[in-house]
Amino acid sequence: MDSEVMDWDSVYRGEDGFDGPPPWSIGEPQPELAALIRDGQLTGDVLDAGCGHAELSLTLAAAGSTVVGIDLSPTAIAAATKAAEKRGLGNTTYVCADITSFTGYDGRFDTIVDSTLFHSLPVDRRDSYLQSIHRAAAPGAKLYVLVFAKGAFPPHLETKPNEVDEDELRAAVSKHFVIDEIRPAFIHAYQPEIPGIPPTATPFDLDEKGRTKLPAFLLSAHNEG
Repeated sequence: MDSEVMDWDSVYRGEDGFDGPPPWSIGEPQPELAALIRDGQLTGDVLDAGCGHAELSLTLAAAGSTVVGIDLSPTAIAAATKAAEKRGLGNTTYVCADITSFTGYDGRFDTIVDSTLFHSLPVDRRDSYLQSIHRAAAPGAKLYVLVFAKGAFPPHLETKPNEVDEDELRAAVSKHFVIDEIRPAFIHAYQPEIPGIPPTATPFDLDEKGRTKLPAFLLSAHNEG
């Protein structure tokens, strides 16, 4: 995934071999980000960057936030829009667009949340992505990024996310935002079947719902404005 954009729409259409939703679509916000919601850290107008099925922004909207979700997959956007309508959430907008080059929201958002998007981008498009979300950030806006840490996946896999180490993450984001904290975290996911790897081979713990807890970082930053 170093330079090629994956066909994410095929993933959300269920054409990639997954049985059911993608492993990261867990039917609720990632626990690390749910804790931020409970603590009142995700405030104001919120951008859900790479929203997917949008459980994060749907939860925020239900709590009263105005939320825009952007994703490259029209299938994911259609599902998120339908879910918002079903839940009666008129304070959500879902847009199918390239998150590395979207426009039309200059200085709009008080909070930007990246829930497992950063590692899905080709490395050579990270800076374009960060420029785009920085352009959309209001002065003083908060940024949260939940991203896979190096070692989350076996090194010999042909296709895997672009995991990061702390220095790599810090160097990329600090070009555009002021970093407040980078701390170890977890991404919770249903364990997919990976060819050549027995299901019992994962070295990681499971949470109380039987989901794998994969090593990650949670970055907190702000727009100096």
